[in-house]
This record gives sequence, structure tokens and C-alpha cells, in this order.
Amino acid sequence: MSVNNNVLGLIFASLHDSTVIELTKHRTMGSTLFGGRYRLIDFPLSNMVNSGITQVGIITKSNYGSLLNHLGAGREWDLSRKKGGLHLLPPFSQNVSDGVYRGRLEALNNVWSYVEHSKCEYVVLSDCDYVANINFDNVIRQHKETEADITIVCGKYKYSEESASGVDVLEMDETGRVNSVLVDPLISGECNISLDMFVMRKDFLRKLVKDAASKNQYSLVRDCLQPRVKELKIMGYAFDGYFSRIDSVKHYYEANLALLNPENRKQLFKPEAPIYTKIGDNAPVKYGLESKASNSLIADGCVIEGTVENSILFRGVKIGKGSVVKNCILMQGTTIGEDCSLTAVITDKNVTTENGRVLTGSDSYPVYISKNAKL
Repeated sequence: MSVNNNVLGLIFASLHDSTVIELTKHRTMGSTLFGGRYRLIDFPLSNMVNSGITQVGIITKSNYGSLLNHLGAGREWDLSRKKGGLHLLPPFSQNVSDGVYRGRLEALNNVWSYVEHSKCEYVVLSDCDYVANINFDNVIRQHKETEADITIVCGKYKYSEESASGVDVLEMDETGRVNSVLVDPLISGECNISLDMFVMRKDFLRKLVKDAASKNQYSLVRDCLQPRVKELKIMGYAFDGYFSRIDSVKHYYEANLALLNPENRKQLFKPEAPIYTKIGDNAPVKYGLESKASNSLIADGCVIEGTVENSILFRGVKIGKGSVVKNCILMQGTTIGEDCSLTAVITDKNVTTENGRVLTGSDSYPVYISKNAKL
């Protein structure tokens, strides 16, 4: 892996918390569990590390305990370094309401001393609402070749008003230059959407941030990109790999179960560009004599005595004898009693059910059980 000391990575860990408020009540969006053993922040962070970026700042809200516990000093991502490395950047300004930023520009202004201290020339910005495996080297290369002010990573997406919220749709010409940026437009069909990943020079970003601060503006898209799209040279980088967008509990449910498709896993988890995460060091899965498991992702440390179908089980989940779990997402430490039946259910961490409980949701409306609940 090459090292690119000329690039600073910045990840917004909590910018989209309000879209999945059930999951982010006790954590940031970046620390939300995903795919059996990962957190959402693992994907942009691993993408940066695999692209040779060795200085990364994590911009988060005041409630960052879960995120800090997961990231630690960044050892799993090879970011535990004397120079550069991983830095957690919580709010410290009294002007930030309830420790939550209103937008990217406000967040950047609050942590700008950290950005200014870096000797990098370019900055890569990423949120945590998209799951993808992308090489930022290619994005930065295109950014330099086109001499763009801003490069936005975009992908093809079947958009509709009902299925998406907060989506930024990009209209581009044949050269890839962005001519307009639409937020939640009244359209439907396949279009190019922003994957909330941006590349720009640090000097240019400084001007945007300071200008926005002087005008009490806070949104990169609404206050900067939309009104200045004709003035600035904004280019789109077409990402043609697999990605999933998480902007609701329903889409979170669908994005997890999409990993049961081998082709999706192949595109997301690449041997040459692995997705790193905190190591759990748990025992292998234990299967009882009468247990059955099919088409499921089951993490280490689980104990399966019943039946599991088309589901994702995180570390340490226990399924009692006679219980049937179908199309479910059971997070770390969940314990299902004996003779239970769960269909289309999401359990947060450390949920416990008594024997004989029946919980039934649907693919459109999965049942969500909050953290530490006892049923």
C-alpha cells in the first residue's frame, strides 16, 4: 500500500443521524453496526487507508463514546502513528447547538485549526451514509487532471420521491462537469446521485469555510454548490461499483440483507482492498445438534441451537432451542429464548427475549427492538 502524505481525510461520523434516529439514539451513524461485524465508519475509513491516506480526522457529535470505543487509537487501520494517524474531533465550540452540527461547513469551521495544521495539499471528505469500496487515488487523479475546484463521487441510482430523502441529484454534461445540483427533486428514474464524497484543494476549502462562516451559512450543498454551480468547476467522478445508501431503517435493513447476495459481497469486500474493523477475538460459532442455518451471515461468538434463515447475526448472538429466525438482523449480544419465532426483526445490542415470544414484521416495515430491551 502506497502512502499519500499530500492528502488529508475527513469523515463526518454523525451528519445523517436524524435519518435513522432509532439506530443513532445511543451512538453516531458512523458507529452503527453493519454486516455482522462492521460499523458504518469502517467503510470510508478503510477506503482512505487503502488509498494511502495516513492522516484522517473523524468529525463527530458530542455523544461519541461508542465511536471512540470502536476506533481506539486506529491500530486496526494502521493509523496508530506518531505523525498523522487518526484523530477524533468532537465539538468544542459553544456555538454548536447540543453538540450537533447543522452541516459540513459549520463542522469544518469548528475543527479548522486541525485542518490548517496539516501540511496536506488536498482534502477528501466523506460521510457515513453510503456503504462502498472505492479507491480515492482514482478520484484524486481525475481531480488533478481536470483542474476541478470540487470533484464529487457519484453513482447511478433508481431515484423516486418515495424511496429517497436528502438525496443530491447531479446533472452533468458529456465531459462530466456538473451543471446543476438538485436536492430531493420531484423526479423519478435512474439518475446520478452524489455519494457524499468530495475532493478539493485545502486552500480552496479554506475559502469556502471562512466565507460561509462570515455569512452564517453551514451547508456545503445548499449554500455553496447549488448557488455557485455555474461559477465553480465542479466535476463528477462516476463510480460504477456496488454501493448502498442508508437513509432510513428500512434501507438499513435492505442494505444488510443485500450482503446475502454473493455478488454484492464480492464487490464490497475485495481481497486487494479489505474493509478493516475492530478485532473481537471471539470463539468460533457453536452449532447445536438440532440447529439449522441457511443463507445467513453468522459472526464469531454466536451459539445456534435453533433455526436461522436469510439473516445476519452479529457477534455473540444466542438462538435458543426450537426458535426460528427468518429475515432478521440481530445485533451483538442478542439472546433469543427457546421456541421463539422472529420474522423481519432488527434487534439492537443486548436484546433479550423470553421463551415463546413471536415477533413478526415485513420487508417494508421491519420490527425494530431498541438496545438492552427485555421482551
